[in-house]
Amino acid sequence: MGIIKIEDVQNKIVEIQGQKVLLDSDVAEIYKVETKRINEAVRNNPDKFPYGYIVELSKNEWDLLKSKFSTSKRGGKVKIPKAFSEKGLYMLATILKSQQAVQATLAIIETFSKMRKLTRNIKTLSNVKDKSEQKALMQRSGEMIAELLDDDLQTTDTETSIELNFAVLKFKHKIKKKNK
Repeated sequence: MGIIKIEDVQNKIVEIQGQKVLLDSDVAEIYKVETKRINEAVRNNPDKFPYGYIVELSKNEWDLLKSKFSTSKRGGKVKIPKAFSEKGLYMLATILKSQQAVQATLAIIETFSKMRKLTRNIKTLSNVKDKSEQKALMQRSGEMIAELLDDDLQTTDTETSIELNFAVLKFKHKIKKKNK
């Protein structure tokens, strides 16, 4: 049983109907079970998945999403998948009880949490006028970006530069880490 890394989860998150979600097949891969087991858990516990916990994709949304995938694994799927919102993933965690499920749930929770914090920081950054407060927010945001991109970032006293351009805001941050 391998350790689930945050970046493994983050790379699978897609946006559907304005929500960040994980498709049932990706959830199954993370939890190391078959997709039908994930969908079976939902079917057997309908009261645990009220509206908003699972996003139902339309055929057009699924076709558009499939066109973005480079692998046939997702693209060759016949049935339209279920898409789990963050709340749906938390609820699924109450049903799946294996050690792998616990690790996967922790990685999912951490990923969504970091993405929310980063979004809040970036929104706040565009409104802050105080230079020292801006610098502190940029520092925290840069650290979060580094964690999301690679939480096992290992360098030897060198600098990593991350530059993001958000329409109104250009964000540049240098990270200096030592070997772990």
